[in-house]
Amino acid sequence: MGGSIERTEVVCGVDIGSTNCKVVALDRDGNVVARARQTTPRNPSDLSIDAPGILDAIEDMILEVCGTTYMVAAVACAGIGEDGVLVDKNRRPLGSALAWFDPRRTRLFEALEPRLSAADWIGVHANPSHTLTGWLWSRQQQTSGTAASWAAITDYAATRWSRRSFISDTLAARTAAWDRRTRTWLADRVDMTLGSTELLPEVVRTGEPIGALHSDRLSGAGVLAPNATVVAGGHDHPIGGWGVDQLHPGAILDSMGTAEVVVAQCPTSNIPRFEGCDVGPGILSTGSTLLTVTELSRNAEWTSQDPAVAMALQAIIDGTQQPDEYLRSEAFIPGSPGGVRPQYALDAPADPLSRASAVAGALARAGDAAIETVASRMPPGAPVYVAGGWARSQGWIDIKRAFIETDVHVIPEPEVTAVGAALLAAQAINWRVSARTALSLKTSTI
Repeated sequence: MGGSIERTEVVCGVDIGSTNCKVVALDRDGNVVARARQTTPRNPSDLSIDAPGILDAIEDMILEVCGTTYMVAAVACAGIGEDGVLVDKNRRPLGSALAWFDPRRTRLFEALEPRLSAADWIGVHANPSHTLTGWLWSRQQQTSGTAASWAAITDYAATRWSRRSFISDTLAARTAAWDRRTRTWLADRVDMTLGSTELLPEVVRTGEPIGALHSDRLSGAGVLAPNATVVAGGHDHPIGGWGVDQLHPGAILDSMGTAEVVVAQCPTSNIPRFEGCDVGPGILSTGSTLLTVTELSRNAEWTSQDPAVAMALQAIIDGTQQPDEYLRSEAFIPGSPGGVRPQYALDAPADPLSRASAVAGALARAGDAAIETVASRMPPGAPVYVAGGWARSQGWIDIKRAFIETDVHVIPEPEVTAVGAALLAAQAINWRVSARTALSLKTSTI
């Protein structure tokens, strides 16, 4: 018989996305030593999420990143801000989670919205995607079992591992029923949707240690350190922004993927929600999280229905084709949340390069406006860091730099949210991990 395997401790960050789930492992120096990815498990008929399927997928990926080399000292999960499910006293789901983008939410919210009283400090402008709509749906769908609590999909694995029901405050802020100034639930909104505030678990701060990590599967595989700890994660974009803030305090993160999300950790507390910007609790601070979301990929996909425009736009984004003078025109009108379709202006040119240039310029201006909105509440001179799939295209970065007055710094690490969650886990157990190393910025040239 051989001796026991010598394993190195790591912290794991989990990113539960609408399309994919990711896990990264950091060592004590901040190096990403392993990573894994799986498609987010969804019901193919209605795109709802099976919460136990999420737990299984996360444990699969933890086993993958640990292999025969590493063991988990702490883990934090970041992810979808609004999805969740009712669970019984054993934290077993009583149904599936309605996706935040499911069109069935619209009908429910239209009936609900006229009954919502004014709420100045919820930090978001309530819409069908927010959790209170999911509460109403879950309550209507429940046909068996006795609900004991609500569980956010992002927190679900952590509640099972820690044997403790909770919701992270950055997720409570996405419900449209939580007053972030008093850190209390708005009982009237909860009663008319979920049914009772008694079904809501305690709200804990993102980054707070929750308890020991209990998992027969992970323990049996030998991948848990003796004092493995569960750390409260929360909403994905704020956690990614917090990770970048550890790199450069006061930084603004512009994350560009399916949508363009601009987020920052503002040192000021109790900021009311303002036009175009959601405001949530600060992470491990008394400040605030500022967040804006604008359409990005949907606009590009719509204009790419014309193959010639698609080819020209891709070349501009890649940097193999320079845009023409229509880059600064208003010949393209982007679509917006709520299903508003993109369109060309009546006087838009027919030339594919000109149309593609107009599209690129309009999308860059929209992103610039979002950055300016967030920067208006930040200390002067806030640096801008960009991440996501679009950030890896040189032509697009050149266009961004042409519209944004300050320089933009590209983060090489592709999984900023998962790394941010891992950094949270590290801080919770008093590891002093380098954010610069974790985000692949190994030099001091920016």
